[in-house]
Amino acid sequence: MCLLDPYGLQLDWEVIQAAGQSGTIDLFINFPVMDINRNALWRAASRIPAQGRSRMNAFWGDDSWESVAYREQADLFGGSDRLKLPNSAIVCGFRDRLQRIARFAYVPEPIPMKNHKNTDLYYLFFASQKPVASNIVQDIFRMHKGRGG
Repeated sequence: MCLLDPYGLQLDWEVIQAAGQSGTIDLFINFPVMDINRNALWRAASRIPAQGRSRMNAFWGDDSWESVAYREQADLFGGSDRLKLPNSAIVCGFRDRLQRIARFAYVPEPIPMKNHKNTDLYYLFFASQKPVASNIVQDIFRMHKGRGG
């Protein structure tokens, strides 16, 4: 059992991938969506600072997060920019990545952890190779879903 609790985007994907590919580690990870939104996923992709982009690439493992988190949208003046999708899109993309790339067999839907203003601070993910572990965590997540901050 491993708990990865980064304060923000200070975690490298290689750690997560090594845990999944070991085939023996169950993992809880706090996916820091508030820090991601503050430092990497800005409303317009063209305005993301280089440091935020670099930190997100290290956390995600590559730059594929951009195609998950943004969609092209035309503006009123004939130009276009990539605009940010809701948090649920990046959360869904990270879950898929845990399964496909890190090769965890079971990754239940994560639970959002909120502050007193009901804002998502992070999502608590669980990833495992064992169905029984996944079932237990899913039951726990269901009991606590929607409780707010």
